[in-house]
Amino acid sequence: MTTSDHAVVDLDVVSEAEALTRLTAAYRKLNRVERRRVARRASPEVRAVLATVERTMALERSPGSMAAILTDGREMQAPHLDLIDGLFRRIARGERIKALITMPPRHGKSRRAARWAPLWYLARHPDHRIMIASYGADLAEEHSRWIRDAIQTYGPQIGLALHSGSKAAGRFDLADPVTGDRLEGGLVAAGVGGGLTGKGAHVALVDDPIKDAADAESPTMRRRLWDWWTAVLNTRMEPAGSIIVIQTRWHEQDLAGRILEGQDTSDWIKLDLPAICDSEDDPLGRPIGAALWPKRYGRRALEAIRRAVGERVWWSLYQQKPRPMEGGVWQWPWITDHRIGPVAFRGVDLSRIVVAVDHAGGGDDAHDETGLVAAGRTTDGHMYVVADKSKRMGAETWGEKACRLALEVDADAIVVEANFGGDMAKQIVMQAWNKLADTGQTKGRLAPAIIEVHAKQGKRLRAEPIAQLYAQGLVHHVGEHPRLEGQLVTWIPGMDSPDRMDAAVHALTELADPAAVSTGSGSYADQRLAGRR
Repeated sequence: MTTSDHAVVDLDVVSEAEALTRLTAAYRKLNRVERRRVARRASPEVRAVLATVERTMALERSPGSMAAILTDGREMQAPHLDLIDGLFRRIARGERIKALITMPPRHGKSRRAARWAPLWYLARHPDHRIMIASYGADLAEEHSRWIRDAIQTYGPQIGLALHSGSKAAGRFDLADPVTGDRLEGGLVAAGVGGGLTGKGAHVALVDDPIKDAADAESPTMRRRLWDWWTAVLNTRMEPAGSIIVIQTRWHEQDLAGRILEGQDTSDWIKLDLPAICDSEDDPLGRPIGAALWPKRYGRRALEAIRRAVGERVWWSLYQQKPRPMEGGVWQWPWITDHRIGPVAFRGVDLSRIVVAVDHAGGGDDAHDETGLVAAGRTTDGHMYVVADKSKRMGAETWGEKACRLALEVDADAIVVEANFGGDMAKQIVMQAWNKLADTGQTKGRLAPAIIEVHAKQGKRLRAEPIAQLYAQGLVHHVGEHPRLEGQLVTWIPGMDSPDRMDAAVHALTELADPAAVSTGSGSYADQRLAGRR
């Protein structure tokens, strides 16, 4: 073969390589349906090339996708784990985020967020550094060791290599897979409370920062954790660094609790994923009562766990709503022993239903909640808390929410606090009802009576008689209302009373007098209670 023949061959190879590169680039831009259509029409040779491209794209797509490819489908997948993948994809695209993930034990959070996700992220950004911190150095190093070993096993497939002089379990650097030169990227692991010396982090993962109930209950341990959080971890972050905290809840003042109450709480992405959905704002859009991972832990399995661990552990670790120890006016058995389920409640015939509002103030307050509770009573003196819709909302919101709740439960009255701005609270409710009526949303229903109370006077005098009704078994919670119940059992006279509790007390006080309808005794003139016993 002559020199000119070699040149022609070389040009042919270059031309073919360029064509293949263009084909691959164009193929990667297609959606899944279009890629399948192209693959079906391609020759066997091109189809083999496209299969390799598909595998590469799957490795790059997300931590879960990478895990599925590298383990031949053995790594478990689930919608709640996809949410974790989504956070890391955002970080990998250059977005700076702070995220708090709370979910039950044994639901795959640590394996995905503290193992597969860092591995995937480093494959995308081998020049970045990751920090992993857990309650103890052993657990943090176990995560680091897993990632290090995965790089040794899967490195050639994902374009990662360890530097030859840096392979410790708790700290390693990456190298160029071709030259072996040290790169800027790598990982460091440490226990909470330990040092995180060295280079700053582009991503910090705090996985299970609390070891057990004993540490959670210790004010000293909680203070040490918070000091470490503020003085150590946050000072080691790169300017555009992201932080992800993954934990099960142990205590109302654990790390997640402090973050949720902090001044920058609005800056955080919150993925609150209880074992059984109990909120209409579920990140997965689950219906109330749906299990988080039904393929592994269905309702029967979760109910068995609940019986085994007890209510307090269940609500903390599995529902992510830690229940404080009681010590106030209310006691837990007064609530739990007289609770009624939604099915049994269908047989209860209520003679009155009211909605009560304890508003946070006139503006859209960033920290205080507006208490919004609905309750009813029967003619035999039993009362039922049927809904707690409390949340942070401003004056332009809570009036509408109160009216919508009144429509939902067929309330005859709305109880509001008169202290705020004279009769402004009453006007807010009236305007909200009229707005709903103008758009046909009240369906011709009579407006609820508006009952004004002066709540800031005699909190103890108002609360303690209602607590006694609980003690007598005359108050029943329909379903679970964990945040309201936590406020009840921890309130001590002399403390500022929280908004959910105040709203519940307003409602039950109005219902406690069997002759009361509206602001006095006797019947409504418009016969709005006709048909109720």
